[in-house]
Parts: sequence; structure tokens; C-alpha cells
Amino acid sequence: MKVLILCTGNSCRSQMAEGILKALNPNVEVYSAGTKPADYVHPKAIEVMKELGVDISENKPKSVEQFLDQKFDYVITVCDGAKENCPVFLGDVKHREHIGFEDPAEATGTDEEITNKFRQVRDEILREFFKFNNIKFRQSI
Repeated sequence: MKVLILCTGNSCRSQMAEGILKALNPNVEVYSAGTKPADYVHPKAIEVMKELGVDISENKPKSVEQFLDQKFDYVITVCDGAKENCPVFLGDVKHREHIGFEDPAEATGTDEEITNKFRQVRDEILREFFKFNNIKFRQSI
């Protein structure tokens, strides 16, 4: 099973989702990318993922273009459809899914409030990808 998780910057949500799905199911080949990749993975995303024991500190934002010649079983967009245009993967894919989340990088307030927003989005990603993993991948085992 091969999965690509897409958003715009590939610095927060898609990186957290990649780490979570890899932790939930090591048998799935998981990648993440963005249409306009950021320069680095957001430090708060790294911080809140470490709280779960998932290390994404070595991850780098990647362009979706480097995956266009590959085949995927699933391409999952994680942008918040109400606020953003989700990227479209033009490569070979069997199933397209959208599981949208707010962008925690847009959070404002104190450092603690921003960290809590990252935790909230991380926990939403965990819940949704846990369900996705159990529904989509467990059935095929």
C-alpha cells in the first residue's frame, strides 16, 4: 500500500499526518508533499509530534512534482477546504480522499496558545487517520 498526503506547504498538517500514519501502520509506504513547499517543517509540528513519540525532525518539505511519475493507492489532501484550495495530484492514483484540517501555522496568541492549537490539530489528525487506517487498510489484511 502506497499513500501520498498533500497540502500546500508540506510543513505542518501533511508532515504530522505522514508521521502518524507511519506510526499507526508500518506496512504502509507513506509520503507527504506540497504544491508550494515551505523551507522547513514547522518547529511546533516537530514539538507536538515528539509528545506522541513520533520523530519528524529529519523530515523536509517536498514538492508534489517529485512524485508525479509514481503510482499511489491513495492520495489524501489535508487542507481545510473552506479556507484553502487543496492541491490536485495529477499522477496515477487509485483512490483520492480529502480529510481536511485547519492550518495550525495560522494560529495566533501566546506561545502556549499556539502550541495548544498544534496539539488540537495533531489530535484531530490522529483520530481521523486512526479511523482511515482501520477502515481502508485493515480490511485488506
